[in-house]
Amino acid sequence: MAGETPVEQLSERAAQHELERLAKAIAVANAAYHTHDAPEISDAEYDALKQRNQAIEARFPHLKRSDSPSDQVGATPAEGFGKIRHAVRMLSLANAFDEEDLREFDDSVRRYLGVEAAIAYTAEPKIDGLSLSLRYEDGALVSAATRGDGETGENVTANAREVDDIPERIEGAPEILEVRGEVYMSHADFEALNARQAERGGRTFANPRNAAAGSLRQLDATITRDRPLRFFAYGWGEVSTPLAETQMEAIARLEALGFRTNPLTRLCAGLDQMLAHYRMIEEQRATLGYDIDGVVYKVDDLALQKRLGFRSTTPRWAIAHKFPAELAWTRLLAIDIQVGRTGALSPVARLQPVTVGGVVVSNATLHNEDYIAGRSNTGEEIRGGKDIRVGDWVQVYRAGDVIPKIADVDLGKRPEGAEPFAFPDHCPECGSAAIREDGDAVRRCTGGLICPAQAVEKLKHFVSRKAFDIEGLGAKQVEQFHRDGWIREPADIFHLQARYGEGLQQLKNREGWGEKSAQNLFEAIEEKRKIPFARLLFALGIRHVGEVAARLIAQHYVTWDSFVSAMDEARALEGQAWEDLLAIDGVGQVLATSLVTTFAQEAERASIERLVRELEIEPAEPPVRAEGSPVAGKTLVFTGTMEKMTRAEAKARAEELGAKVAGSVSAKTDLLIAGPGAGSKAKKAAELGVATIDEEGWLAMIEGL
Repeated sequence: MAGETPVEQLSERAAQHELERLAKAIAVANAAYHTHDAPEISDAEYDALKQRNQAIEARFPHLKRSDSPSDQVGATPAEGFGKIRHAVRMLSLANAFDEEDLREFDDSVRRYLGVEAAIAYTAEPKIDGLSLSLRYEDGALVSAATRGDGETGENVTANAREVDDIPERIEGAPEILEVRGEVYMSHADFEALNARQAERGGRTFANPRNAAAGSLRQLDATITRDRPLRFFAYGWGEVSTPLAETQMEAIARLEALGFRTNPLTRLCAGLDQMLAHYRMIEEQRATLGYDIDGVVYKVDDLALQKRLGFRSTTPRWAIAHKFPAELAWTRLLAIDIQVGRTGALSPVARLQPVTVGGVVVSNATLHNEDYIAGRSNTGEEIRGGKDIRVGDWVQVYRAGDVIPKIADVDLGKRPEGAEPFAFPDHCPECGSAAIREDGDAVRRCTGGLICPAQAVEKLKHFVSRKAFDIEGLGAKQVEQFHRDGWIREPADIFHLQARYGEGLQQLKNREGWGEKSAQNLFEAIEEKRKIPFARLLFALGIRHVGEVAARLIAQHYVTWDSFVSAMDEARALEGQAWEDLLAIDGVGQVLATSLVTTFAQEAERASIERLVRELEIEPAEPPVRAEGSPVAGKTLVFTGTMEKMTRAEAKARAEELGAKVAGSVSAKTDLLIAGPGAGSKAKKAAELGVATIDEEGWLAMIEGL
């Protein structure tokens, strides 16, 4: 909204308050939309709230609330209706807002499945109505429920029987069949209904979606009978026997059973056809006679859908490609460079403020130097190869994105003398060389601890919730203490009280501090001198080492001393210690190199050692593993091509059964599962006498578990 602080500029405290505000705003919007059928904000505004919430959670994952909107679907069913628990959850869909998002979706599907060839998808209009689940038993309609919160919906069975497109009995269906689809109202019927309501002095509706939802969710079914509701079937929930082998065939089966399905549903062989169908539907949008707000793509092969499965609130095999809602043109006033915790130089566009979808936008992301130059990081043209220059007339694209983007440049309005942007090769904060490594999309400052921008961001990370989490020492206090020279590196935090005499006198007289708050801070710092190994490693802010990787590394080495010794032994990036590091599942060459390099840098190592001298580091506990399976407690390695399941699936299954999955073969390996194309790992397993089986043997081993 107007005046919002960009997510990248939020302090931790501000982010916490913003997440609280967003949770309340989204809850109100959900209730207005799903429960009361009277939305108070536009879909684009709602999407923006959700996207901002997700962006803040991504930047501050430790601040994610227990009632996070990211984990919720719909809203609690309204009072007055009976409740029906869905046998199969009714989930929402992830959103794509541009071609790049859709390409990433397609890439993620193929990566998960281990498929390089094009995947077939169905594409159908996304109806802007009310989701409904119809349950048939032995061909008879026995219940109808709204989506509700995804787990439990409202019982609107009597109302659903009044909708002409919903048959009360079907022939040739499975014994149990839950048909899912969208209740909607045509534009013509909506206008006629509002005219009748106005004549009677009754309530008129803001749009067809509100009218459809309000008409279906009536406690008096006779009111529903008088409303011109329609129904498109697009899916199913529980079925006693499969409808078909593909999504397209299943939709045809539903149509044969007597349900209306959308005539614009098409089978697309890959991304190009999906985009072509999207553009065709978008062109027809105004003439369809009913509201749509995008196109839904689903993996056509139902066996692949099953393999892909679900996230917490969305399926991996489907996505909603929303129509762009917010575009505006404005002047690019400047390009600023910001330096982040890892030294990344991030360009930001400063814009002549412009209202985009009800929000005043004055900044936009420019990603990196390639994006400014009009090319991708692989050298392909974007925006037709047009570069971005200060003074340009640019098109700002917002849609559901929290951080706006520059979508296009009008070369006809480019000022005379506008020069190509020269991306800096030195850090604007400390003057150190800024280099771009092979394969990296961004340029990074090499200043490390001497760079004030990196130092402050690293300190903020160090005291964050998932790291040391020192009560009373947040981002704002870190900035203050660093500015005044009290804290330059993490170890300084533990010297605060001793360095300034008792510390209390100097601190309590500072703005915002009193005797009690100062004493509380010193006590909180003392409490954190004892810290788990994994939290310390994560807190150091080493590039590529996130919370999960830190935990896996800690579990592998158990103690801090053994870990540091291993990093020293692996300094040459070869030898047994290096191989042992790479054998940790989830640790690849890039992460391993980052770890070893950090401990090999003299200044960085000295800073870490000064910190460690102040701490008592608790050893890590090995992970608790399931028991009772043939692989429980064993170390497994997968190599070669998996033909029946991808490595991601095989790994997940092995871990579910209590195994540890490693990335390379060593003397600690208990079993190698080798598919076609197995090379050096199979050879090393043979040399070490490690038991080896093929994929068929693996599947036979875990069959029935």
